Amino acid sequence: MDTTSDALAPVRALIARATGDQKHEDSTDSTVDVLWVLYDRVLRVDPTDPHAEWRDRFVLSKGHGPASLYAILADKGFFPADWLDRFMDRAGRLGAHPDRTQVPGIEASTGSLGHGLPIAVGIALALRAKGAGEPRVFVLVGDAELNEGSNWEAILLAPYLRLDNLTLVAIDNHSSTIPMAPWEARLGSFGWDVAVVDGRDHAALEVALARRPTDRPTAVVADIPRRA
Repeated sequence: MDTTSDALAPVRALIARATGDQKHEDSTDSTVDVLWVLYDRVLRVDPTDPHAEWRDRFVLSKGHGPASLYAILADKGFFPADWLDRFMDRAGRLGAHPDRTQVPGIEASTGSLGHGLPIAVGIALALRAKGAGEPRVFVLVGDAELNEGSNWEAILLAPYLRLDNLTLVAIDNHSSTIPMAPWEARLGSFGWDVAVVDGRDHAALEVALARRPTDRPTAVVADIPRRA
């Protein structure tokens, strides 16, 4: 299994610079592997031109736990690493929820659970309407977040619209009081192409996230076992 822990060491060091209760340690830990694979191996983005029309878009619907995303954006050069030292500071730009007007590389201001996936569906639809066939839209949600009904409206709509440029990334850290498994049957019944992978296995995540089936959206479920 490819976990490339050495590659994550600089990112974890950056994460450690962000402190405070709003860091949401569990969310930070459960998303770091997926986010690293996305930004290191899958997403087409340019830190020097974060608004390039050709870029892929990423939306952190799980916006209450942005520390991993901030650290990876800093590691990739979207903004200086010392911004992390002022996480949740009034004088800083990195808030408890990501703000697209303050942080380069943030596509949507999120935090209220259930908003990110509908936003991503809208972005994917708008890109298609503009004739931008290459850019992809990725949105990361948590398993407990899927208790919000607005997500299921979006889950129903995306296959109907045949949004093959949309990938839903669900972090299953088994925190939901309403179990979502079996994911393949549940999301597949709505028309999604579904892959469930070990959320720490970077090679498996890369293969699943890189896939782009024709005429349907993709869902990648990253399974993260609960801590003992």
